[in-house]
Amino acid sequence: MKISYTKVGDYLIPNLTLPDERYSIGKYGILRREYLRKHHQGLYTVMLLRGTLLKHLAEIDKTCHEMLDRLIPKMAEREGVTEALKTADQMEWVRRMNSIKSRVEEILYHDYVYGEEYENEEI
Repeated sequence: MKISYTKVGDYLIPNLTLPDERYSIGKYGILRREYLRKHHQGLYTVMLLRGTLLKHLAEIDKTCHEMLDRLIPKMAEREGVTEALKTADQMEWVRRMNSIKSRVEEILYHDYVYGEEYENEEI
């Protein structure tokens, strides 16, 4: 990628534009952005300048939501959290579902949001 510059006085200012694509970035994308901005400033800056940051954040957010939607029902089924339990003891059902969601989110945070595996890919 070649960056063009405009001369203003004695300074060369880069001609930077945002990509035309629109991406929806939710909770996990925002957390990933803040993690990169605070702990991997070089990678964050390179991705921002190349126009790949928003796409990366949208992919992280989408992947996390897909995993959340897939893992919660599987774990609930495996642990016996059913509609029958919900009918019999609603508070117990809520407690167990919240526990499952927290554990799934910890997995997502470790693997995707704060994980290192995405930092070595082609930027």
